[in-house]
Amino acid sequence: MISKTELDKLVLKYETPDFIKDDPIQFLYRGKCKEDCEILAFVSSLFAYGNRKIFIKKLEEIFAKANGDIKGFVTNGDFNSLKGVEYRFSKDYDIIPVFQILSKLYNESKGLEELFEYGYKKGFLDNRICSSINSVVDYFYALAPKTVGQGFYHMIPNPANGGAMKRMNMFLRWMVRNPPVDSGIWKFATPSELLIPLDVHVARISRAMGLLHRKSNDFKAVEELMIPLRKFCPNDPVKYDFAMFALGIELNKYKTDIKVH
Repeated sequence: MISKTELDKLVLKYETPDFIKDDPIQFLYRGKCKEDCEILAFVSSLFAYGNRKIFIKKLEEIFAKANGDIKGFVTNGDFNSLKGVEYRFSKDYDIIPVFQILSKLYNESKGLEELFEYGYKKGFLDNRICSSINSVVDYFYALAPKTVGQGFYHMIPNPANGGAMKRMNMFLRWMVRNPPVDSGIWKFATPSELLIPLDVHVARISRAMGLLHRKSNDFKAVEELMIPLRKFCPNDPVKYDFAMFALGIELNKYKTDIKVH
């Protein structure tokens, strides 16, 4: 298994402001207020799968419709400009309802932070983050029109299916952890409680490092991987996401692999 010292060196290498420009977190920093930042980040996280260059281009297209005022765009409630927009599994009839639900949320409450915090406070000490995610998913599912297709449920997957919930965990990392990359603008949770955003790169590298043995990239794998990460850094275990994700991207670029003894 890789040592804490070796893994910490990789964090220092990759967790820098330079990480932002090629990552979907870049959209968060275009916000002019807290609500802008969280809406931009949430929508970005929903589309963050597949080829990074392609989904970042798609997010540029979507956010261009807001003309630099994403909160105003959402609260106004007119999403005709999104007709015809699609990305992989999600068609416009999947994407527009997400914005319609966000519109209701921001017009009737304080928005995403209040919704996530509501679920968090309902949870027990060992599953507050899971409770937070469950409440958000329940809210979106309860308001989803019958016209939505599977693309809607791919953007907002059901935790009950046992998936890794990578994009929701990534969004929470963005909002709760502190800079230089993450924003730290949400204070109701602590970095110690966050869960690793497990994707194919993190899973592949963590297995090569001897940190993960489960073969499936599911929620049980998340739980297994969190055990050594919490031992390495109890107060901020998800900082190792940078070490494994960025290294995985780099090695994939050159079609190489890593072996840790």
